[in-house]
Amino acid sequence: MNYQLGTVDTIILVVYGLIMVAMGVYFLRKTKTSEEFMVAGMGIPSWAAGIAVMSAYTSSISYIAVPGKAFDDNWHPLIFALTALPVAWFVTKYVIPHYRKHKIISVYKYLEEKIGNWGRIYASFSFVLFMIGRTAVILYLSSLLLTSFIDLDIRTLIVIIGVLTIAYTLMGGMEAVIWTDVLQSIIMIGGLLFSAYVLTTEVFSQPDYLIQKAFDADKFSLGDSSFSFESRTIWVMIIYGVTENIRNLMADQNYTQKYSAVATEGKAKRSVWIAMLIYLPLTAIFLYIGTTMFAFYSGAGNVLDAAITKGDEVFPFFIATELPVGLKGLIIAAILAASMSTVDSALNSSATVLYLDYFKRYFKPNASEKTSIGFLRWTTVIWGVLGIAFSLLLINAESALDIWWQISGIFGGGILGLFLLAIFNVKPKFWQGVTSVLFSVLIIVWGTFFREMPDSFQWLQCTIDPIIIGAIATAGLIALALVFVGLNKWGGHTPDIKSV
Repeated sequence: MNYQLGTVDTIILVVYGLIMVAMGVYFLRKTKTSEEFMVAGMGIPSWAAGIAVMSAYTSSISYIAVPGKAFDDNWHPLIFALTALPVAWFVTKYVIPHYRKHKIISVYKYLEEKIGNWGRIYASFSFVLFMIGRTAVILYLSSLLLTSFIDLDIRTLIVIIGVLTIAYTLMGGMEAVIWTDVLQSIIMIGGLLFSAYVLTTEVFSQPDYLIQKAFDADKFSLGDSSFSFESRTIWVMIIYGVTENIRNLMADQNYTQKYSAVATEGKAKRSVWIAMLIYLPLTAIFLYIGTTMFAFYSGAGNVLDAAITKGDEVFPFFIATELPVGLKGLIIAAILAASMSTVDSALNSSATVLYLDYFKRYFKPNASEKTSIGFLRWTTVIWGVLGIAFSLLLINAESALDIWWQISGIFGGGILGLFLLAIFNVKPKFWQGVTSVLFSVLIIVWGTFFREMPDSFQWLQCTIDPIIIGAIATAGLIALALVFVGLNKWGGHTPDIKSV
């Protein structure tokens, strides 16, 4: 489907891109040291860091997929946001104090301190590869969406968005990332609120009162409460939400680096709570838009295009056909903003990890500031170019999302398990730790690829909902590591479990 933008909306998009680059140029003058590039000299206000953490939770895919999920199904994604609240309590009480005490910028340094250098190498290397995949998928899917509104080839859009994001991230470092995230979040939230307002005036008006259609279809439900792991039940969403939110806030450099950019431990904790208290209602607004679109298009006077076959396609159609000139351009800018805020974080955090965990750790421990800032900027460019290159390769892929799930599962599989071992001071021997990680990866491979097996291999088939395979792999890693440590103790060796 093609909903080409008019001149006014196109100008809005161009101006938005120029503002992003201008912000990068402005912060270039303030980014003179490696610490300023990585954590903005720890001078970011807690509210701005909180908004930046929140922006890491959202992307252009969230902007389309979450309303689409509510349109097709119900409000079960809200459970993910709700589970972030107890996780935020855990992270602010137990994790952040340790990170601040030891002045940790690269979160993977924590693994070296707790379980050994091998854990740091594995986790950090997995993360930087993971970020290439994340950048590629976000660039591809957001560009694919924008091709419906902008008369440009998808390859051209991928390159334009990628180069713009590289430019301001390269110049301004973390300060540019955070302040552009703040601006992008304002645009994103403003666009959502306006869309919600337009839909509310339509579906709650008399005499039709279309919102009743959504209640009749049970669209506000949180899902099936049966105790099953084979479908998207409430229990599956709770397991997924808890494990994924812990991984985000404790073990993902994208998030931890942003709340490390403030001056004190108290401000770091406050930034996490600010992020969660924005993210929860924001998720509800995403879902509300999807549900009210269902009600809106249930009325006789509002008809969806016959070519629309799934919920993900409904919000773009609504934007194109129901929003006025100017505001339409702002909404598309908001979708673009959500994409760029995800990519800029991926690039900056990748450069930081490569610098601290490899360059400064193994190659040039006493590197000058000029050498350090040069390395950080060059790796930002290189990782951005790799993301663009892999994004271009995804154009011919059958399912970019399937590839993304496989990438995130394989590269992220063992990281959370290692951090949980570290937080509880469980330290297996080197070969035991590696074996536990490999075991978790095997679980992910089984959960990803061993589906719809032939009759003779039914006993190998995985029927568990794919979104909790990572949680099961994490549990498998921890269980095997605990068995090893128990055997060490039983065999007369000094156990590798230390008190805090």
